[in-house]
Amino acid sequence: MIAIKEEITFQDFYKVLFENKKISWDSSIQDRVEESFTFLQEFAKNKVIYGVNTGFGPMAQYQIETQDLTALQYNLIRSHASGAGKIMEPLYVKSLMLARLNTLSLGKSGVHQSVIEVMTQLLNKEITPLIFEHGGVGASGDLVQLAHLALVLIGEGEVFYQGKRCDTQEVFKQEGIQPIQVKGREGLGLMNGTSAMTGIGIVNTIYAKRLLNWSVFASSLINELVEAYDDHFSEQLNAAKKHKGQQEIAGLMRTHLKDSGRIKSRVQHLYNPKEEKVFKEKVQEYYSLRCVPQILGPIKDTIRNTESILIEEVNSANDNPIVDVASQQIYHGGNFHGDYIALEMDKLKLGITKLSMLAERQLNYLLNAKLNELFPPFINLGTLGLNFGVQGMQFTAVSTTAENQALSNSMYIHSIPNNNDNQDVVSMGTNAANMTKTVIDNAYEVVAIQLIALTQAAYFSEKGKKLSSASVSILEQLKELVPPFKTDEAIYPYIKKVKEFLLENEAYREKK
Repeated sequence: MIAIKEEITFQDFYKVLFENKKISWDSSIQDRVEESFTFLQEFAKNKVIYGVNTGFGPMAQYQIETQDLTALQYNLIRSHASGAGKIMEPLYVKSLMLARLNTLSLGKSGVHQSVIEVMTQLLNKEITPLIFEHGGVGASGDLVQLAHLALVLIGEGEVFYQGKRCDTQEVFKQEGIQPIQVKGREGLGLMNGTSAMTGIGIVNTIYAKRLLNWSVFASSLINELVEAYDDHFSEQLNAAKKHKGQQEIAGLMRTHLKDSGRIKSRVQHLYNPKEEKVFKEKVQEYYSLRCVPQILGPIKDTIRNTESILIEEVNSANDNPIVDVASQQIYHGGNFHGDYIALEMDKLKLGITKLSMLAERQLNYLLNAKLNELFPPFINLGTLGLNFGVQGMQFTAVSTTAENQALSNSMYIHSIPNNNDNQDVVSMGTNAANMTKTVIDNAYEVVAIQLIALTQAAYFSEKGKKLSSASVSILEQLKELVPPFKTDEAIYPYIKKVKEFLLENEAYREKK
């Protein structure tokens, strides 16, 4: 059980999403939610407050009669539950829910305490609302996606429970859950925020960090297998550049390769006088091998910055209006606008696309015997000409990388005015987050293919100089999934197995 007392952390998200930890809220949080609700109820009695006693968006100039205020909130939820496209996976919905729940717990939204209680029950009982990927434009919040969440909280719509798509009412009855109480602005409070894009973004970032480490592993292993020189990941060379990410990637490579018997020392091989004027062995490796810290370093820094922005957003009141009990005022503005997240998702998407491009180029180097001059064409462990090795899967890696390149066009700059031009500049943040999700998933496929090829290269080289213990440890696991391809067979099942392995495991364990 995670007891949340102050700001939620990235680690809290990880534990809820990937370790299925339950959550509870400190009594002080419950008190501030109740205080915010009570203040709003009293404050709004003789004042015009957007979304409490007015219509929404361009219809905000219409004041709503007292007897219709509850119906107003229900109408908003039902009318905006209009999503389409792919259904969001439960993992991403859980993240969305936790993000919205934490925002509402700040006591800046004036919602009834039952909203916190019911959402917590849903999370802890693994009940996830049916939410679609296509919907909100990320400016007046993720209105459409969050409307589907709100629809479930009022006891309507559909949920996923115990692996099945079910009617919300039936699941609530089975689990003894009562719908939320709609008292003032629960509909708008639930819908008016950035929690869909932020929730998806948090899962994206977790998977991106894991993928980056797999890319470092693959890059270290290929340098090892082709017997590259040691200085391009040396501390001295990388300290000459001030970027933290580059230095960290080089450090990971040094740790990985510290006991390798295949990495060459430049001092021993090229710094001794030689008679020949044309060197048989390469003086420097191709960029895809030599520039790993410089290529993956910016991606590591980008992921770090994205994580920081996301956790700031999830601990922010991204609502409108904002209820401020301390100053006894209600403030109208645009905290629901998703530009912070949209921009970070675009940057993360660019970084992961570059990662997939690096993996594809390293794969090409490994498969092209004229380039590496070490392995048979396509690492063919069978009969050349008769068998094909892993030739076929290169096409998949290339086409998937090309798709990532196309998907990496910015969503942040694709604002389209809508809502009678009330929303005239929007973020498209949830679109950006969903496209980044696709790019990350694609990149896992490319790296999976790369690691299958590296495993074949390891089979070919296993009687040579010893590999590092870090390589051997992971290769032992990969060899359980991927045999040496001495005869031709369908490779797609192996791509699926290795991709799942990468998604579920870490290349490097962080020290606690």
